[in-house]
Amino acid sequence: TDDPQRKKFLVKISGGNFTEFEPGRLRFHEREFSLEILNASREDARLYEYSVSKGQEEEVWQIRLEVLEPVAHPTILILGRELSNGSCSVALRCSAERGDEVSYVWGSRENGTGTGIGICAGNGSFRNLSYSLRDAGFGCVCTARNAVSRRHSEAFEAAQCGDE
Repeated sequence: TDDPQRKKFLVKISGGNFTEFEPGRLRFHEREFSLEILNASREDARLYEYSVSKGQEEEVWQIRLEVLEPVAHPTILILGRELSNGSCSVALRCSAERGDEVSYVWGSRENGTGTGIGICAGNGSFRNLSYSLRDAGFGCVCTARNAVSRRHSEAFEAAQCGDE
């Protein structure tokens, strides 16, 4: 092909000396032989190459860097509720406004009663609950998480079923 392959060097090491080509943005750590990207942004997400040349041989490794946005504090939205014969059925949705590759886990707000532990537990953005108002002393929280962060919502209090 007529298209040459271009590479941009970040650090070059030769004879025990190293040169950083972007010293304000990168930091090479000699002791661990690692490269740190300072204030990484989405533009830094790409394939990087690491090569070592010894005589006539060259070893090449490729590393894909992903840069993920941390999750924002999630909120619980009540999508619907039905109060009937002392029982409550409620549909909840947990969502975080920001974050990449977000997953959601539901659990109970620990208040000593333990009633909500099983009923709150679940995975995914949506949660449907059915419970007796006599046992409404529990709260459910959702956790939004990804590989770089984790945030918890304020609790949905089960006693809120009858509230408008």
